[in-house]
Amino acid sequence: MRISSRFTIAVHMLSLIQVRTDQLTSEQIADSVNTNAVIIRQISRLLKQAGLVGVKRGTGGAYLLQEPSNISLYDIYQAVDVVDDNGLFHAHENPNPNCWVGSNIHDVLGVFLLKAQQAMENVLREVSLEDITELIKQKKNASAEA
Repeated sequence: MRISSRFTIAVHMLSLIQVRTDQLTSEQIADSVNTNAVIIRQISRLLKQAGLVGVKRGTGGAYLLQEPSNISLYDIYQAVDVVDDNGLFHAHENPNPNCWVGSNIHDVLGVFLLKAQQAMENVLREVSLEDITELIKQKKNASAEA
């Protein structure tokens, strides 16, 4: 199981936009994420479609469309579409239907995997972008004091 890095890149992007007072271009954001600006623009499009960011044309600049306290990690997770309609966990496709384990494994295991996905999503619902940026600021201040 592996969630696409689009999720953590999106959280990074939104955190950076939140803590900076200036409007950042995709190149500036890409520098912080340490990736290509094309990837930032692709993720920005998804975040824009979800109503989380606006992007200024011309000179560029991304900005939040909602208060950071109103943006949950779950909102970001949904916006960047890291999980397909079949769910987070992908089962092997062809268990042997003539085997009593193979013919029942998906139904039995699926119940628990769905519960695991729902538990993870509930945790993401509880954490806001503001929570993340406050923790980042605390770390910055702690390292400045050292």
